[in-house]
Amino acid sequence: MHPNDGFRELDRQECLCLLAGAPVGRIVHTRHALPAVLPVSFGLDGDSAVLLRTAADSELSRAVDGAVVAFEADEVDAVAHSGWSVVVTGHATVVTDAAEHRRLSLTGPRSWGAAPEEVFVRIEAELVTGRELVGGCTIYGVDLSS
Repeated sequence: MHPNDGFRELDRQECLCLLAGAPVGRIVHTRHALPAVLPVSFGLDGDSAVLLRTAADSELSRAVDGAVVAFEADEVDAVAHSGWSVVVTGHATVVTDAAEHRRLSLTGPRSWGAAPEEVFVRIEAELVTGRELVGGCTIYGVDLSS
């Protein structure tokens, strides 16, 4: 990222604050040796993990358990040519501890498509990166907002 390209790098705390307000993100994982991207509702567990809630028998829970995945959320204002994007990369695991599952059932994210038996998937926030585009000015002096 060039220092004057219109993007600003976000620090970890800024990234987590933006994620906390986003309703939907995307999980990126490997499916049949190819990249797969799925939209998901999510929540944060402090500043250490992204939490997903999904059906216990879902392909997603089987595919990501024990794998390194990426999680991305963003917000874009197409009129103002501004927005942000945050990516969390880390190991994903299905929560198997009963006490932890009970805690997350009370405090964790709600699934938009509830299933009879659900599990929580925790993505450890090992690498958190983000950037923000503010108002369309670039190193080339072009103002895209007009």
